[in-house]
Amino acid sequence: MNETRMLEGKVAVVTGAGGGIGREIALAMALAGARIVINDIGASLSGEGASASPAEQTRQIILQRGGEAVINTDSVADWVSAQRIIAAALDAFGRVDIVVNNAGILRDVIFHKMSPEDWLAVINVHLNGSFFTSRAAAEHFRRQESGAYVHMTSTSGLIGNFGQANYAAAKLGITALSKSIALDMKRYNVRSNCIAPFAWSRMTSSIPAETPEQAARVAKIQQMTPDKNAPMAVFLASEAAREVTGQVFATRHNEIFLMSQSRPIRGIHRGEGWTPALIAEHAWPALKDAKQPLDRSGEVFSWDPV
Repeated sequence: MNETRMLEGKVAVVTGAGGGIGREIALAMALAGARIVINDIGASLSGEGASASPAEQTRQIILQRGGEAVINTDSVADWVSAQRIIAAALDAFGRVDIVVNNAGILRDVIFHKMSPEDWLAVINVHLNGSFFTSRAAAEHFRRQESGAYVHMTSTSGLIGNFGQANYAAAKLGITALSKSIALDMKRYNVRSNCIAPFAWSRMTSSIPAETPEQAARVAKIQQMTPDKNAPMAVFLASEAAREVTGQVFATRHNEIFLMSQSRPIRGIHRGEGWTPALIAEHAWPALKDAKQPLDRSGEVFSWDPV
């Protein structure tokens, strides 16, 4: 296999490709031979404002390296504009083969202070946006009987973090969306997988570094540059991953993890059925040794990046 041209002839739509992980995925896919639609509205980290310049910077790098790319500045968070994102690929290149759902914003705040606006803004971009762009491409994938979705999830949703109820809910929702797409579209040779990326970017730059311990943690995260996540995205979009669908991976510096998915871990039954009192007396004591800890992402990934 020609490793440098694994996506030769493919057309990829990468949302949020104006910077960070999205830009690195767009650049890597272009180097692998794909023609790229760089989607980015150029907003702030919280989703405010708009500018074509971040996307233009990505495009210039691709062009300088001999690749092909066009810019689209439509929002993923609206059904009509998400359709225009996919239409941009068809207009420019005549087809679409890969959708990378990477666009995102953050509105971090402790749960009891989170506003409905903070909730809806994050859900709209991450979860609704992933559905809208995926759904807009689905008919084209179905007709050509091929296609690959790569969705960005997060250990904030898979495991947990403080102050991110909106982001965590959206990101765990994306894993369920991806699994549903994988199940529904397998008959059309369409694949759908998730990556939980670790990287220092705008999305992590708000992590506090006020104490020596916090500063040390941030220094470790800064080692994990966004480009470390791009090889997995290229692989999942390529024919080399034609057997891979419905999976969740995490990429952390030079580490790659296949993440578990929710399954029963212990069960108990009673022929006569249960009352609340019997659950308290028998069921919970039998189950509690297998209970899941109330931990956060950093406690599960507790070792330094390799």
